[in-house]
Amino acid sequence: MSVAIALDGPAGAGKSTIAKRAAKALDFIYIDTGALYRTIGLAASRNRVKPQPSREVDELLSKITVDLTFNDMGEQVVLLDGEDVSGLIRTPEASMMASKISAVPSVRAYLLDLQRDMAKSHNVIMDGRDIGTVVLPDAKVKIFLTASPEARATRRYKELCEKGMDVKYEDILYDVIERDYNDTHRTTAPLKPAEGCITVDTTELDFEQSAEKVISVIKENL
Repeated sequence: MSVAIALDGPAGAGKSTIAKRAAKALDFIYIDTGALYRTIGLAASRNRVKPQPSREVDELLSKITVDLTFNDMGEQVVLLDGEDVSGLIRTPEASMMASKISAVPSVRAYLLDLQRDMAKSHNVIMDGRDIGTVVLPDAKVKIFLTASPEARATRRYKELCEKGMDVKYEDILYDVIERDYNDTHRTTAPLKPAEGCITVDTTELDFEQSAEKVISVIKENL
């Protein structure tokens, strides 16, 4: 029987990088659900479809295909209609679009079965904002990973600067705070700690310390 680990938390908390490290350490498959929403957000942007409940969004979902696969290095690759968009969905604009499109009920329904099917057939660590509350409520271990908005903005700012992007810290912080508000106040599956989850605050921790803390929590509760 497969084992599922749910890792939820706000934008910029380090869920993806920490989940990847934990999955490698535990020999689990890592599923980045945020990438799925970013991909649909990218499709909406390309087709000039507003990220709100509408017939246009439903029609878009009926025309596109979103898939997750893995390359030879075991890294997750996100495909939109067969195109590798893994790099295109990592911009601040894609992040904000993902936040908005994820509030659309038909989008969440579209991705729900895909996420659950992955967990049925593999030992997975799945990260997102409603994994423990909605997608995998029966997950063996549920973790809520968080950090202060300022800490998350600083990390994101450094990451984008290292990639050569021209960004301002103030803009990143504004985006983090706005996305927090959107994620926690949406009607459908708002961001909140799942019942029985373990909260891990990484505000004062570096990446290695954060990863080790999460791995330790998982091992202790499996």
